[in-house]
Amino acid sequence: MALLVQKFGGTSVADPDRIREVADHVLRCRRRGDDVVLVVSAMGKETDELLRLASEVSDVRPGREMDMLITAGERKAVALMSMALAAVGIEAESYTGSQAGFVTDTNHTNAKILEVRAERVKEAIEAGRVPVVAGSQGMSTARDVTFLGRGGSDTTAVALASALGADACELYTDVSGVFTTDPRVVSTARKMHRISFDEMLEMTAAGCPKPAMRSVEYAHRQRVPLHVRSAFTWEPGTWVTEEDPDMEQAVIRAVVADLSEAKVTVTGVPDRPGIAANLFRRLADADVNVDMIVQNVAEGGITDISFTVPHADLDRALEICEAKRAEIGATSVEADHEIGKVSVIGAGMKSNPGVAATMFETLADNGINIEMISTSAIRISCVIAEDQTDRAVQVLHDVFELDKTEF
Repeated sequence: MALLVQKFGGTSVADPDRIREVADHVLRCRRRGDDVVLVVSAMGKETDELLRLASEVSDVRPGREMDMLITAGERKAVALMSMALAAVGIEAESYTGSQAGFVTDTNHTNAKILEVRAERVKEAIEAGRVPVVAGSQGMSTARDVTFLGRGGSDTTAVALASALGADACELYTDVSGVFTTDPRVVSTARKMHRISFDEMLEMTAAGCPKPAMRSVEYAHRQRVPLHVRSAFTWEPGTWVTEEDPDMEQAVIRAVVADLSEAKVTVTGVPDRPGIAANLFRRLADADVNVDMIVQNVAEGGITDISFTVPHADLDRALEICEAKRAEIGATSVEADHEIGKVSVIGAGMKSNPGVAATMFETLADNGINIEMISTSAIRISCVIAEDQTDRAVQVLHDVFELDKTEF
């Protein structure tokens, strides 16, 4: 008998048929003796529809009111799910994030969890009921409803699993697990049966969309085993767990592409102490999320600084750089919207030299120019032209023979 926290995303509960499918699945789990806690996202594209309505109503959208609006989607979903469970003979109770004990900071639209007071959920489990918790929401220390941001239901599920001491947190979605690369780009991509937290974190940071990076960070910190699996086939998926020190690691586990960033270049920057600090402190204070940074070798006391930011932060980054340009004595500020980032990830590269050389040679042999490079102990990332990204993923997946490797 196990205690399982099961999270179902928007596509998994997109319509009444899907909600009934989930209820039937919970019934099967209960019959084999498991206790189940559900975390449910808003149905389908409901969050997008609520955002559209907000944009039509007003150009002024205070964060507090946006959180009140967006979290309505999850409240609707948990009530419907509880009704579906009742229809198959399972006693269930729906809970908002605040009712389930989620206490957050006061940062609206992207709140962080401070504490989970899960007593009410525990009481429901002990009474034989299935708690159905609204994902991605809580109550701030100022007693306002808060939204955890996109992907926040994954984080809700992991935090609840940690608070309850659950045996596992199962993240059900529209894919059957974590793959060596995007199977829509490379038909020979393989599903991994197991991956370490460190590798999964690097994958999500490099552009892998599922699971949400915050949830993997939380699970790693609290040592909550994750199981990423399909709500459509119900087949076993990919386990995300602590690295097994007794097992030899594959050199490369995955190739990940990311098209969500743009490159900013500040040219003609005086090469003296404090210039970079001045610029990047201003970007940080404006909550601009800077990823890769490259500073060219100075010639004649002048250098260039390039960095990447999410497309959503580009306008703000350009505004700040333009404002700083005259102050620091730079020549110009340029933006490139059409870049892609391709990354190879694997814990085994720590003890296997030559991965970077193989990656760079492969890209060069295929006429793919590298604009920027960044590395960690288990990841190498290259910025390239956007229209060459799919090709880069294919040739790197082939050269590292990920289609032939068992994970």
